[in-house]
Amino acid sequence: MISLAGRDILHSWSKFVLTGIGLGLLIGVTLSMAGIYRGMVDDAKALLNNSGADIWVVQQETQGPYAESSSLHDDVYRALLALPGISRAANVTYLTMQVRLGNTDVRTMVVGFEPGQPGEPSYLVAGRQITRSHYEAVADVKTGFQLGDTIRIRRHDYRVVGLTRRMVSSGGDPMVFIPLKDAQEAQFLKDNDAILNERARTTANPTLNRPGVPGLLDAILASQNANHNVNAVLVQIAPGTEPDHVASEIRRWKHLQAFTRAQMEEILVSKLIATSAKQIGMFLVILAIVSAAIVAFIIYTMTLGKIREIAVLKLIGTRNRTIAGMILQQAMGLGLIGFIVGKTVATLWAPIFPKFVLLEPGDAVRGFIVVMLICALASTLAIRVALRVDPATAIGG
Repeated sequence: MISLAGRDILHSWSKFVLTGIGLGLLIGVTLSMAGIYRGMVDDAKALLNNSGADIWVVQQETQGPYAESSSLHDDVYRALLALPGISRAANVTYLTMQVRLGNTDVRTMVVGFEPGQPGEPSYLVAGRQITRSHYEAVADVKTGFQLGDTIRIRRHDYRVVGLTRRMVSSGGDPMVFIPLKDAQEAQFLKDNDAILNERARTTANPTLNRPGVPGLLDAILASQNANHNVNAVLVQIAPGTEPDHVASEIRRWKHLQAFTRAQMEEILVSKLIATSAKQIGMFLVILAIVSAAIVAFIIYTMTLGKIREIAVLKLIGTRNRTIAGMILQQAMGLGLIGFIVGKTVATLWAPIFPKFVLLEPGDAVRGFIVVMLICALASTLAIRVALRVDPATAIGG
């Protein structure tokens, strides 16, 4: 039986190999789609790991800085440090924006953090951490920035002093880290015309500009230009403390929303990535159907091309099981070639994708099993045709 299938493949090996390569490219796309989803999940987990937080404290009735807008006063962390079980708490801001390098714009997530506190880049691949209070930046290598580059964020220029790796947002955008005060200014910065108009309105308001109260107007104008908001407070708990207990205490006494690591991961994976996961799932189903159709068509065509040979086999007493096995082996061989080609090309082109593609061995094993099942099912049409061949065809043709 093996010899029959092998000899028949050698007889039309060019068509068989070319079909296997075409099927392999489809399988490669399928494995890449699965890798894109795995990469999105890994990006979300990397975002949480890089923050260094056990609990995320955000604005009440919001789902945190990654899923939706959140705004807190920057003195909230002091009240949190007074709670038992909390060892460290630090303010942080997140702002997705275009960062300019020369004439090029790079889409990034700008992170404002306090040096030495949660939220700081956990490790560097080159350069150093930020040591000045203004106008220094640490960038992910995915931005394409180099040490010493001058990048522009809003109105100010920043010098890249350090490079890190795998510091990305949940959407895969590389991060740029700058001092917290600079990030607060960049996030809530108003344009010059808006500032002038607001000053004019304040000055024209007799309640705010009282002749008998010197210094009142200046204080109000200063408060309008200052920003004291952050997006979240990253909390680290003491060893042996239960995160859920601390989070419930924050919600109860501080009237803020608090999420543990497990809850924040649920938000990122089950909510932010859910739609993309469904989209990828639909593509996987479509690609599986197309692959099955290709295998079925080529095996059916090859079977029709050897009707007389099958009739001869039946005439000399070859059992139907042997003939069916020959066709099944051809389909499985086609699937094997396709999977080898697909796995190879998926591995080769994965680094070229703009987003992280994570090809897990488990997905490859499951993909191989699915490909073999699809090929086996696709061969049933050709097997039915072969089993209905009349042995008399070998004589009458």
